[in-house]
Amino acid sequence: MPDVWTLEDGRQGPEATAERLVDWLAPARRTLDLALYDVRLPGPVGDGVADALRAAMGRGVHVRIAYNDDTPGPDERPFEPPPPSTEPHILEQLGAELCGIPGWRDLMHHKFVVRDGKAVWTGSANWTLDSWSRQENILATVDSEPVSAAFASAFEQIWDRGRIGDSGDFDSPGPVRPWFCPGRGPELSARIAKRIASARRRVRIASPLLTSGPILGAVNECEVDFAGVCDATQVAQVFRQWEQNPRSHWKIPLLRQAITRFTGKRSTPYAPDALHDFMHAKVTVADDVVFLGSFNLSRSGETNAENVLEIADAALAEHLAGWIDALRARYPDRP
Repeated sequence: MPDVWTLEDGRQGPEATAERLVDWLAPARRTLDLALYDVRLPGPVGDGVADALRAAMGRGVHVRIAYNDDTPGPDERPFEPPPPSTEPHILEQLGAELCGIPGWRDLMHHKFVVRDGKAVWTGSANWTLDSWSRQENILATVDSEPVSAAFASAFEQIWDRGRIGDSGDFDSPGPVRPWFCPGRGPELSARIAKRIASARRRVRIASPLLTSGPILGAVNECEVDFAGVCDATQVAQVFRQWEQNPRSHWKIPLLRQAITRFTGKRSTPYAPDALHDFMHAKVTVADDVVFLGSFNLSRSGETNAENVLEIADAALAEHLAGWIDALRARYPDRP
């Protein structure tokens, strides 16, 4: 089973995650393949991670880093808000192989590492100081060759093509089942919606947003013990965007109804240099099944490059359901 742990706003420093990551990187002997949406780790924390990667290369490990390239094309309209900006010139100082994946409209939103084709580091946390100290996030490591092979395949698809394309368009069944978007985006939303709809005891959700049509429908029809936590600031922004887009009007009443079952964190509105203290965890618990990873429960998440682990484990489900309830107590405001 995966090793899963949680981060909360102000409950740990970024050094704790950096130390854990450095320890996890240390056994690498052949390859480290990193797919990272946002990398901004200035100061001693970043230096420690960079030193671990350089040390790996020094002992002959082949290190490749695919990152989200947010440079817009000539016909692209700006994001609102714009995506975070990884600075390639900083990554270049590592000496690793780099590949910028165009992610202006559909993001290269992964946050995973494959080590020697045998182990995976993944979850919702970007590699930034705020992500590791001021956000709610979930991280996981998995020691499994079948799971690692699936992540390696997804990595090779974006690396070889230099774009998101239909990456992840394959199935990897097993006791820990990886899912990848955009290749299996609609199927992933349908899978989560089905688990919510078929739950017999409880459903718990932590997600910044909730905009996927199938999942909205399942939440509104769920008749078991249901509760969730979201990012209230981002949900308010979604309502504003939908009100200006006639094509999205139909989802407004669905979201208004669903969100009555959530509490929300009132995070700082996004600005490049502002504190990024979002409720950023992405996990669904339906009875004894857990879905966790980088995937917001959103239509745009289906078209981004994302990853999710589906885990059937009663103890993990109980733990994460309790964690979500604790977040709801910490952030009791209605969105």
